[in-house]
Amino acid sequence: MDSFMPCYTKYLKAAIGLFWLLGLLPVAAYADGISVNKAEAKLTEEGYQLKAEFNIHLNSPVEQALSHGVAIYFVSEFSLTRSRWYWFDEQIAASEQITKLYYNVLTRQYRISHGTLFQSFTTLEEALGVLERQSAIPVAPELLTKKGTYLAGARLRLDIDQLPKLLQVNALTDKDWDLDSAWYRWVISPADIATRQQKTSEGTR
Repeated sequence: MDSFMPCYTKYLKAAIGLFWLLGLLPVAAYADGISVNKAEAKLTEEGYQLKAEFNIHLNSPVEQALSHGVAIYFVSEFSLTRSRWYWFDEQIAASEQITKLYYNVLTRQYRISHGTLFQSFTTLEEALGVLERQSAIPVAPELLTKKGTYLAGARLRLDIDQLPKLLQVNALTDKDWDLDSAWYRWVISPADIATRQQKTSEGTR
């Protein structure tokens, strides 16, 4: 009996862990919020450009406010720094862009506006599909050395400060409005970017 109990306890713990893990997977797959799906850096005619693709899942309170004509604002942030062993990291570039998402009750269309540019969509999924793709202002090539390595960062968040005053008060204490991907960081190398893009160009010929 004494030898049976440790064995039984071990298998019981394993079974509980398995059921917990299986129960957790659907929650993680459909969790509300913002997460980073992919991030990269490319060399364009204007310079090095950081890009990121996010997954945006709005929860019920946010969707309900949106459907009643409340405009919500998203802020995309990008950063590029270089590590220095003798001092603090050097900031090469930083950019912040605001995108407005709102629903026109009269036309029954969702609209995304970015500066003076705007697009209209018939469904929220289409609008979020565009909003999920963000890019930074290009960085001049001369600011980066070809043999160096840099730390890039990307983030997307809902801007609570631009909500109507009444909603701002609720958003400060309601986690449903805390939509923030947090900073996602990755290392980039100008030399690797050039090599990768050259191979891609040769492969398409």
